[in-house]
Amino acid sequence: MRVITKIHDMVEACNIAPRPLGLVPTMGALHKGHQSLFQKARESNRSVVVSVFVNPVQFASQADFESYPRDMEKDLEFLGACGVDLVFCPSQTEMFPIGMESRVNVGGIGERIEGKLRPGHFEGVATIVCKLFNVTRADRVYFGQKDAQQNLVIKHAISDLNYAVKMFVVPTVRGKDGLAYSSRNASLTAMQRKKAGIIYEALLTAKKLFDSGEFDSEKLRNEAKRVIGLEPVISRIEYVSIADLVTLEELVTINRSALISVALWIGGTRLIDNLILSH
Repeated sequence: MRVITKIHDMVEACNIAPRPLGLVPTMGALHKGHQSLFQKARESNRSVVVSVFVNPVQFASQADFESYPRDMEKDLEFLGACGVDLVFCPSQTEMFPIGMESRVNVGGIGERIEGKLRPGHFEGVATIVCKLFNVTRADRVYFGQKDAQQNLVIKHAISDLNYAVKMFVVPTVRGKDGLAYSSRNASLTAMQRKKAGIIYEALLTAKKLFDSGEFDSEKLRNEAKRVIGLEPVISRIEYVSIADLVTLEELVTINRSALISVALWIGGTRLIDNLILSH
């Protein structure tokens, strides 16, 4: 495994790497969810590249950026065990040098759901991912289903900007209680982690109601909120959204495939999750 910190070195390494080349963008604090992405990439590519970069331009506040979990030594050990070929871990100034002002405008799809609460977030995500596409010239890229809106934003960017990369979305990896693996889970106390499975339980409850023939979005949202409200460890619900699976526009009646997604706080930790409602 080769670890690279400079863009020009990464370009050269990817130019000579056996193809096809699979890319997995990450912000580090790696876990089993990331491992599933590495494994999927390894199945279909001769070379696997993982980026580890905490992207400053996708954070709403400097405090949130600084508090994001980081452990490069542990991550590199993890990546070595996963059989990754190239690791790209540039500095902030390497990816965003002084004077860089260009950003990727993702349009309306990045302004809904998460985008309403985090203005500029998806612009920051799309900008760094497009830079990674340019640096690696990856043939395939892999993301997890947990970040559903991010996936749609990147899918649009790939199409709109004519990138040749093929995108794959890998199912969310969950703990025994259903909690989706997330780098932010490391910030939970033992007690909070024990109770956090209520998030998946709430989504499943709403999905079961949908599967039984209830297509009123408000009823499903209220049921999910009711279940979440049973657990006092949840300090605040930011949203329960039921939106069109393609446009992410909120639905009154679920008459086509939809995404039910939730964002909430457990203490000082913000968690998101989602399920697909297939019509």
